[in-house]
Amino acid sequence: MMLYPAMSILNSYIPNRYMLVTVVARRARQIAEDADRRGLHLDEKPVTIAINEVAEGKLDTTTVDLDIAEDEE
Repeated sequence: MMLYPAMSILNSYIPNRYMLVTVVARRARQIAEDADRRGLHLDEKPVTIAINEVAEGKLDTTTVDLDIAEDEE
């Protein structure tokens, strides 16, 4: 199965593929948590939405908080 949008398009926004995985995963978690909190049904999977956001130039390493935050007890 081919990745759509193409990796070359995604790499124009996030040049490192490992960073791409991190950015997409973090954003997908944000999307899923927000949908769950609001009780919304998503027509697409959160990862698909996040990948499309990168391809549209809406998402890059500067727009997602990549720091790992630990919950305070």
